[in-house]
Amino acid sequence: MTLAETLQQAQSLRLLRALDVQFARMVATEQQPALMLAAALVSRDAGEGHVCLPLDQLQPEAFFAGRHPELAQALWQAAGAPDDWSTLLAQSAVSDGSAATPLVLHQQRLYLHRMWQSEGEVAQFIQRQPIPQTLEEALIRMTLDRYFGQQPDDWQKIAAAVALTRQVAVISGGPGTGKTTTVAKLLASLIELSPGTPRIELAAPTGKAAARLTESLGKTLQSLQLDAAVLKSFPQEAITLHQLLGALPGSQRMRYHAANLLHLDVLVVDEASMVDLPMLASLIAALPPQAQVIFLGDRDQLASVEAGAVLDDICRCAESGYSVQRAAELSRLTGCEVAGRDDSYAPQVRDTLCLLRKNYRFTESSGIGQLALAVNAGEVKRVEQVFAQGFSDINRHALSSSEDYQLLLNECVAGYRDYLTRLKSGASPAEVLSAFSCFQLLCALREGPFGVAGLNERIEEVLRAAGLIRRNMALYGKWYAGRPVMIVRNDRALGLFNGDIGIAMLDDEQQLKVFFPLPDGTIKTVQPSRLPPHDTAFAMTVHKSQGSEFEHTLMVLPNQVMPVLTRELVYTAITRAKQQLTLYADKAVFNSAVKMRTRRRSGLVERLTAA
Repeated sequence: MTLAETLQQAQSLRLLRALDVQFARMVATEQQPALMLAAALVSRDAGEGHVCLPLDQLQPEAFFAGRHPELAQALWQAAGAPDDWSTLLAQSAVSDGSAATPLVLHQQRLYLHRMWQSEGEVAQFIQRQPIPQTLEEALIRMTLDRYFGQQPDDWQKIAAAVALTRQVAVISGGPGTGKTTTVAKLLASLIELSPGTPRIELAAPTGKAAARLTESLGKTLQSLQLDAAVLKSFPQEAITLHQLLGALPGSQRMRYHAANLLHLDVLVVDEASMVDLPMLASLIAALPPQAQVIFLGDRDQLASVEAGAVLDDICRCAESGYSVQRAAELSRLTGCEVAGRDDSYAPQVRDTLCLLRKNYRFTESSGIGQLALAVNAGEVKRVEQVFAQGFSDINRHALSSSEDYQLLLNECVAGYRDYLTRLKSGASPAEVLSAFSCFQLLCALREGPFGVAGLNERIEEVLRAAGLIRRNMALYGKWYAGRPVMIVRNDRALGLFNGDIGIAMLDDEQQLKVFFPLPDGTIKTVQPSRLPPHDTAFAMTVHKSQGSEFEHTLMVLPNQVMPVLTRELVYTAITRAKQQLTLYADKAVFNSAVKMRTRRRSGLVERLTAA
């Protein structure tokens, strides 16, 4: 069997995409089977979120994560794979990036050319040198003292000092560490210290994350009681990165790019863990040379759906601590004791980072906080100890029988009863939407009885049986009053974006409309027939929940171990809960997920470290 035929067999088993096979046949001829195999695998890896394919992964034991070993061996033999991949690739249609070839070989890693280029652009951007300091340290210190106070160990204040003295800054912290408070005080300090009025933009990867940033920043600003002149310079609303760059409908092109730069002085990007490598490269290309950029996010959350885990890669450079000189500077600027480490091999980028360490929401009495820490550490025994302590805000149930599954459905009825009861009693759309957002079921999968599709269908059935929803197929088809939906594709004309959630309700004329809350507190109504692609939203994936928080989060995992079940997924689901977390999962499956850490393959850390 030829390699092309064996690749087709792998495609039929859904181990390769049609795109992977076609790309391989475009790059290599039948007389270059080893190159064809390498091209198919690097394309497959890009589709799974990896930026590159290290050459040491070009072994049959590594193909398909060790599954289907017989097929992996058949591919290996049909390719006539060499002992020295580096030499073979260098002699093929593969360059070091200096030529426009589909594949690039760089530091023993094989890249798609676009991925190699994007990674280099991001590395170069993050390594930008400090901005020339024109302000006196005493003035910065006085301003920071006014906004942050004078606590001896204030990492929010240190983060602000980092961002004020670097053109590019990265601030990472989990829920409750005060990222929004930090950025509000930071921007107030920056506005006050600027000679003119800086043009500031706020952006996030999704509409939901942008709306939440707008809402949380607005609340924070009210509590800070800022000077009117300072407050006037604050942006009123966060937008998506696609909106910021002017994404053109039906195209990969952006209105703003290297030849048409954005008009801004300061950019804050929230939920940076969700930003993929190509998007970040597009953003960098459109930034004016003088712009200051502040990235906020939680490095431990799920990485972007597309290629790369940029925030986590960058934050790994923070593990070596600050340089001695930078630590001394930050100590002078903040009055805090900042330790430095004299390590000539540490990456310079470490001085642009700050990891927020103190949690202001979850205390030692919080089961949610303790469980998140244990999961993040990957310590199964510690996880069990947390559950054994009997915290009132976390509950765990098995999911091994039909009775367990029915209990899960009953809990969903209880969770969604409040908003549906309010809807029936004639509550306002704002009240109904607010009540719905208090409870959310999160899934790891899209399909199957434990996935979004299956659970949405079953929840609708039990809600109908409980008399909480009622369909009128003749009038509305699949629609009914109370149906929650999530938008899955941006529609700029309607002002609806991926991740936005609305609820179908009768308007004043008794016509069924879908009501969406907007970041400014107003509500948009849209006819169901005009909506862009959408899903029912009683259940949503953990990926879709990023950028959101719920009073009560219910997480369900499938009843068998799967590659998608990872520590990052479980941690992200746990940290969506503000007051109550309920888990439905087999203990062995949950523990396996806690031990399984996701590692996106890239060369970004090495590029940053080599500088």
